[in-house]
Amino acid sequence: MNINDCYLTLGTLHSLYNPIPGKFKDYIAIPKANGYQSLHSTLLGPFGVPVEIQIRTKNMHQLAEAGVAAHWLYKTKDAHVTDLQQKTNQWLKRMLDIQNDSSNSLEFLEHLKVDLFPDEVYVFSPDGKIFALPKNSSSIDFAYAVHSDVGNKAVSAKINQMLVPLRTRLSTGDHVEIITSTLAKPNPTWLNFVITGKARSQIRNYLRSAESKDLIFLGEKMLNNALNAFHIHPTAIKKKHWNKLILDYHVESKDEILMDIALGKKVNVMVAHQLTNLMDGVASNKKQTKMLDVITIKGSDDMAIQLANCCHPIPGDPILGYINKEKGLVIHTHDCQIVNELSLDHDRWVDVEWEPDSEKLFNVRLSVLVVNERGMLGKIASVIADAESNIDNVSLQDMDGSPFATLNFLVQVRHRQHLAELIRNLRKITKVNKITRVKNYKN
Repeated sequence: MNINDCYLTLGTLHSLYNPIPGKFKDYIAIPKANGYQSLHSTLLGPFGVPVEIQIRTKNMHQLAEAGVAAHWLYKTKDAHVTDLQQKTNQWLKRMLDIQNDSSNSLEFLEHLKVDLFPDEVYVFSPDGKIFALPKNSSSIDFAYAVHSDVGNKAVSAKINQMLVPLRTRLSTGDHVEIITSTLAKPNPTWLNFVITGKARSQIRNYLRSAESKDLIFLGEKMLNNALNAFHIHPTAIKKKHWNKLILDYHVESKDEILMDIALGKKVNVMVAHQLTNLMDGVASNKKQTKMLDVITIKGSDDMAIQLANCCHPIPGDPILGYINKEKGLVIHTHDCQIVNELSLDHDRWVDVEWEPDSEKLFNVRLSVLVVNERGMLGKIASVIADAESNIDNVSLQDMDGSPFATLNFLVQVRHRQHLAELIRNLRKITKVNKITRVKNYKN
């Protein structure tokens, strides 16, 4: 029995018994991701009893029964069997790629079970190639299925010639085109909606790599700051000094030490002190220290530097940096409640300052008490837009039995002066009673 016989058999059965609509699947023309091939159909048999049939060749049946182990049973003289072997090998290779990109066995199993048991959708690339993806896959899943570089550089997608966000779910028959940019990079929020194991592993792998680079950069900055306090120029630390310190710390590399400094696992002053001890002729300088320089904060682009969600600091606010072992350097305002709670842990606090003339946008929370009547939200949103600010989130807190309501905004501003100008404009709106900047926010 060959492929033509499979389709002839299906046609004969469909002529004898009525097929049930939506119950036919052609896995010969479009095989499953693991190489499985067969024709599936459900017929309305005698006495109205539904009967499911599966039609496949002997070689297809061997693959279905023995799975990825079936290729040891095949003879290479059969060209069709060789093709099945190639598909099986491709599937195995994809599993190995996911394993290599996974940080541990649990993460690998999470990715693997998604690929082993999918309900699939079939979509088309711009050149007509068919891609089989798990049900509920998003456009970004498709992008990574095409190539990891396409996924890493994706900015949006076109589904059936319509521009859509990357989180858009795909349906069978969709024609999908991914729009890329050389400046784009994976977003951690993608992990909230991607389905395929390959996409999840590639995104996590990229983020781990990017975070490591940011942590190394921050750790080196903090160490150089401490070395300067000992009147030691960073270039005076030679490779032999680092090699000795690596052995003393029982770590693999210099980068590991720098990441530990950024995460607060090692104190920069202590590491600088140990490095100076390994140098010749620096004993006379050890007591002549100066105050550590402050670290300049550009914004939240660096993954190793985060702006605290509790107080949402913005340029112009007095700030402090706290070294969190999991998050890196977290920036708080001076009057944030967290500063008081962690004040005794003084070794983890570092002086930081804003980079001058930053044009980036920063989140800040505003609570606006208004008279609860129609159109108030529209008026406030219009003023915010006119002030060249963005609304990232808004929620309404209705007061039972009261003519007032509280609108909670998460808006984006450039700096403290920009925020002050926005608040002045909001106060000009009739029936806006009170505006408060919210700090010490807790989810």
